[in-house]
Amino acid sequence: MMKSTMSSKGQLTVPIELREKLGLEAGTVIQFELRDGAIFMRKGTRSHHPVDELFGHLHVGKPVDDLLDEMRGPRPAVPRKKRTARQR
Repeated sequence: MMKSTMSSKGQLTVPIELREKLGLEAGTVIQFELRDGAIFMRKGTRSHHPVDELFGHLHVGKPVDDLLDEMRGPRPAVPRKKRTARQR
């Protein structure tokens, strides 16, 4: 059994043995769950969507809009609103 004391700011230190075993590093998300009066902690994920994990890793050398236009074809032109006499 391992112990840790909560700081005045509500912070806990996870013992080194657990950090190493679970691969916990600075910035690792931890999820907390209350079960039958006890706290259950689990290593979480940084994001809710797998694509978020790739953010910043794809380097295509051109703006994403240009890449999407190449894949999908050009976007339809947005019709301009006509100006009324009051707006002139």
